[in-house]
Amino acid sequence: MDLRILGAVAAELDGRPVPLDGSKQRTALAALLLAEGTVLSDERLTVLLWGWRPPATSTRQLYTYVSRLRTRLGPRLRLERHGTGYRMDIGDASFDRTAFRTLAATGRADLLARRYQDAERRLDQALGLWHGPALTGVTDHLRESEASQLEEARLAALEDHAEAALALGRHTELIPALTHQVALQPIRERLRGQLMTALFRSGRQADALAVYDRGNEALADELGIDPGPVLRTLRQEILTGALAPPEAPERDTATVSHPPAVAARAAEPEAFPASPAPASPVPATLPAAPADFVGRAAETRELLTALRGRRGAVITGAAGTGKSALALRAAEQCREDFPQGRLYADLRTADGGPRAPGEVLGWFLSALGVAPERTPGALDERIQLYRTLLSTRRLLVVLDNVFDDAQVRPLLPGEGPSRTLITGVRSHLASLEGLHMVRLGALEPVEAGQLLAAVAGSERLTASPEAAARIAESCDRLPLALRIAAARLAAHPHWTAGMLADRLARPGRRLAELRLGSLDLRSGLRNVADQLDPADRTAAGILAAAGLTRLTAGDAGALLGTAADEAEELLERLVDAQLLDAWSTDGANGLCYRFPPLVQLFLQPQHTPAPC
Repeated sequence: MDLRILGAVAAELDGRPVPLDGSKQRTALAALLLAEGTVLSDERLTVLLWGWRPPATSTRQLYTYVSRLRTRLGPRLRLERHGTGYRMDIGDASFDRTAFRTLAATGRADLLARRYQDAERRLDQALGLWHGPALTGVTDHLRESEASQLEEARLAALEDHAEAALALGRHTELIPALTHQVALQPIRERLRGQLMTALFRSGRQADALAVYDRGNEALADELGIDPGPVLRTLRQEILTGALAPPEAPERDTATVSHPPAVAARAAEPEAFPASPAPASPVPATLPAAPADFVGRAAETRELLTALRGRRGAVITGAAGTGKSALALRAAEQCREDFPQGRLYADLRTADGGPRAPGEVLGWFLSALGVAPERTPGALDERIQLYRTLLSTRRLLVVLDNVFDDAQVRPLLPGEGPSRTLITGVRSHLASLEGLHMVRLGALEPVEAGQLLAAVAGSERLTASPEAAARIAESCDRLPLALRIAAARLAAHPHWTAGMLADRLARPGRRLAELRLGSLDLRSGLRNVADQLDPADRTAAGILAAAGLTRLTAGDAGALLGTAADEAEELLERLVDAQLLDAWSTDGANGLCYRFPPLVQLFLQPQHTPAPC
C-alpha cells in the first residue's frame, strides 16, 4: 500500500486508488499518518476536522470517518482505538513523508561529506516524491497546523539539491527553476545566492548583480533589514570576478526534471532516453469526435482559450452530460495548436473501476517511442521519463473518465508547453492546480432538438415538434440519453416520434428504453453510484424513493432518522458525485437539493427489463 500526503492526500492499494470521501476523511487519514504511530486523541482530531466549534454530532461523525477508513484501507493497516483516541500502524506500507525525510537527511549528509553526486541523486529522489502542495484536499485546520513545517522541509531539501548540482557544474540548467523558486520565495537568501552563482558561472554577471539588488529591495520592504553577510560576500566576489568555480564538475548527462525540484538527474541515464528515436511517429491516439456533435459553443470556446493559453482544463458534469464528446470535439478543433502529438487514455476500466496510472504511463511511453525493454517498471521512474519527454514538446494529453485527483496527478505533464484536458464526474477534480474548470449540465431545449434530429433524422421530429419536446424532457436533455433515444427511433422506422415519447413517459420503463447496443444510460449512472460508500448508496435510495422534488437537510434527516447536519454531509457527498443538484435559498433552510428525474429513477428499485 502507498500512502501520500506530499501533494493530494491519497492512498493506493495494489496500484488502485482507495476512495476517500471529501476533505474530512482525507484529514482524518493525514492526521493519523502524521501522528507516526502515536495515539491521536479524539479532541485533537475533532479540532483538525471542524476547528474549535464542532457540530453536536462530531463524536458520531468522527467514529464514522474512522470506521470507513478502517474498512477501505483494509487489514494491512492497523487502525485501533486506544483510550480516548486512535492509533494507526502502517506496517510495511510506504509513506511518502517518511521516504522523503530519510532521503533528504541522507542527501544532506552526503552534501556535508562532499559526496556531491550521491547527494544530488538522493535529494532529487526526495523532491520527486512531491506532487503539489502538501496536504491538498484536507481541512484548513490541519493545513494551517502542519503544512508550513512540511513546506520548510521541502525548501531545505531543494536548496541542498541546488548546492550539490552547483558543485557538479550544472549551473546553466539550474537557472530556470531557480528563477522560479526565487520569485516564489523572495526573502530566502540561500536560494537567491544560488541563483546569483548559477548566473555568474553562466557568463551573466550583470543579471547576477540585478538578482542581488532585487533581493535587497525585497528584504527592506518586507522585513526592514539588509542582506546577510553571506549574500553580501557573494555579491563582492561576483563584482571582482573572484567567485570560485564548481568544486567537482562532472561530465554532461541526461537529466530528468521533477516539477517541484530545482533540477533532477536520473541515477542511470541510459535507462531514461532524453527523447524518442528520430523516426518515431507523432503520437495521435485520440478517438474521433462525434460527427453529429451539437451545442456547447460557449463551453468549447472556454476550453480552446485555456488550451491555447497557459492552462489545461477539466470538464466535469453528471453522467451522460457529454463530457467525453466535448473533450474530443475541443481536441479536434485545436489540432494545429499541438503539432507534436495528441495522447488519449480512458481511465476507467471495462468493469467500471479506476485504471492504474502506471498502466497508462506504459501506453504513453510506448506512443512516444520508448521501447518496451527501456520502459521503467517503477511508477515514479515512469513519471520522471514521461515528464522529461514532454518537457520540450507541445502535446495535448486527454485523460477521460478520471476517477479522482489522486489517480490523474501522475499523468500530468510537468513544466513545458504540453497541455492536459481531463473529464470526470467528481467535483473534487477542482483541486488540480492551474486547470480551468468547465461544468456541464443539460442541453438547452433547442440544442436537445438539434441532437435528436442529427441522429434520428429530421423528418419524423419536425412532423411532431410536441413529441420531440416530450422526448427531450424525458431524457432530462442529457446528450447521452438523447443520443440513445434518437438511435432507437432511427432503428425502428415504423415508430413515430409520438410513440417513442409515450414509451419514455412511463417511469417504470424509461431507463430500460434508454439502452441500445453498447449505449446504456444506467451503465454510466452505475459507474458513479458504485463509487459511493454502501451506506451512502442505501441512503440515496431511501431519499430517491420518497419522491420529493425538493429536499433540505432537515427533510433528509427525518427520512433517514439522523441529525440534520449528518444528513447534510450525506447530501453534499451526493452532490460531489453529481447525483444531486443543489442551490442556495434566502430562507432558514439555506440549501435545497433535488434528484434529476433519471437519477431518481435509477436509485429506486430497478424496473422493467430492457425492451427489444
